[in-house]
Amino acid sequence: MRLFAAVLPAEHVVHELAAEVAELKRLPGADALRWTGRPGWHFTLAFYGEVADDVVPALSDRLARAAHRTAPFGLAVCGGGQFGHGRALWAGASGDVADLRLLAERAEAAARKAGVPMEEHRRYKAHLTVARSRDAFETRPYVDALADFTSSAWTVDDLVLVRSNLPRSGVRGEQPRYEVVGRWSLDGAG
Repeated sequence: MRLFAAVLPAEHVVHELAAEVAELKRLPGADALRWTGRPGWHFTLAFYGEVADDVVPALSDRLARAAHRTAPFGLAVCGGGQFGHGRALWAGASGDVADLRLLAERAEAAARKAGVPMEEHRRYKAHLTVARSRDAFETRPYVDALADFTSSAWTVDDLVLVRSNLPRSGVRGEQPRYEVVGRWSLDGAG
């Protein structure tokens, strides 16, 4: 199954971000973008790709340990940027971003220890993807609009393992479906 570890924003933050995205969708050219839906809004900690069913229990055990060692921390969705030469638009994070980065490192280490092959380590960049495009697009108006956005803060108190079910119908605009398959409370025991 296709898996990743993530932090999910609180529901009130999702509502605030939805209002901001609604404004972004009014900008010229916005109809050419593929906007991610609310179920797809998350801060990916580590992307695992296809994971064999028999590896999932070991991965889950390692993620539980990572969560157990991590204390809850505060975050807000804040600002934005782009990746891939204008192919992805994202909202960023503010608050205890160093703690988010540490949790991402632990989620990546958990996978390696469980035997999940991981790509080369890259410095973690906290982001929540809000739109994509097959072709490069002019991101400046969107990034500028996101610059002044800051959501309410929330306390990140769990780590989730998410299954990503890619679209299969071929219908334009169909979104992946996300299913939480594991959730562990952060309790800061180490």
